[in-house]
Amino acid sequence: MSTIRGARERARIEVTAAIKDEARKQLAADGAARLSLRAVARELGMVSSALYRYFPSRDELLTALIVDAYDAVGEAAEAADRASCAGPSASARHVARWTAVACAVRDWALAHPHEYGLIYGSPVPGYTAPQATVGPASRVGFVLIAIVGDAHRTDGLALPPLAAELRSDAERMAADFAPDLPPAAVPPLVAAWSQLFGLISFEIFGQFNRIVEAREAFFRQAVGELARHVGLLGGGSGRRTGSGV
Repeated sequence: MSTIRGARERARIEVTAAIKDEARKQLAADGAARLSLRAVARELGMVSSALYRYFPSRDELLTALIVDAYDAVGEAAEAADRASCAGPSASARHVARWTAVACAVRDWALAHPHEYGLIYGSPVPGYTAPQATVGPASRVGFVLIAIVGDAHRTDGLALPPLAAELRSDAERMAADFAPDLPPAAVPPLVAAWSQLFGLISFEIFGQFNRIVEAREAFFRQAVGELARHVGLLGGGSGRRTGSGV
């Protein structure tokens, strides 16, 4: 009985993977807004009712693709961070990790532009992402937080003063997702996170066409500036702040 159940589970995994692969082809050809379960079933030689046993609705299939994409870019970021922990000094290692993670995210986006567009492009009409996407969507951000947190513990951070009108929001954000960082570190980190994906999105969606030619060099330069912005001392000079700021 267990042998039969195992075979069924393997078959379900294989069919689920085939459905998602075909759906990704449709994303590339027609965009997420035109994703159709009936079209996926037709291309796979399945009747629609059979496909609905795997994904009862278009939104459930979209959610699976979104989670896969977030997990894939998150895994790329985490692997790059693990591989870049060597360096002549702690400060240099933190900047090297920051740069490696940013470049890994960009490399993944360039290799998977349609999946990147699904998670960082225009919202899909009629679709609301469920709570199940939040954890996968946070993976890159938590890698960046960990790098800045390690720098804070070993070297301190070179941060600008925190504007008084931002303090309550900074304290809330720190409590929500970066409890080991001083509140002053969080607004620059959130800004850098958004700017990182802004740089990548401009490249992926063509806004740099006929403007920036040396794309990789431009990106690395910008990422170095972001490292300084979040207070990594190896990224440049700045006013060093203590953990209580």
